[in-house]
Amino acid sequence: MKRLQVLGLAAMAALLAVASAHAAGDKANGRSLVYTCAGCHGVTGYENVYPTYHVPRLAGQNEQYIISALHGYKSGDRTHPTMGAQAQSLSDQEIEDIAAYLSSITK
Repeated sequence: MKRLQVLGLAAMAALLAVASAHAAGDKANGRSLVYTCAGCHGVTGYENVYPTYHVPRLAGQNEQYIISALHGYKSGDRTHPTMGAQAQSLSDQEIEDIAAYLSSITK
């Protein structure tokens, strides 16, 4: 039983070490980077003309979702001309900063 507890503690310590090694986003820098995002994602009821689709608001969105989506646009796994161009211009740290800021905004 003690061996199992020690193993569990070791696994928990390893997970914490990995999590702390992950760079956290800088909300202040993210706030300065989202000015281009607000043009589409900050306007209530905004829709694109061709094709017509709803543009989601990003305030309060899950941080990991934003990171995954931006990396998807950057790699080309997700396709949208404007989002692909925007994501291509961002570093990995800037993506994390933007996600940290946007996820911290209350809806």
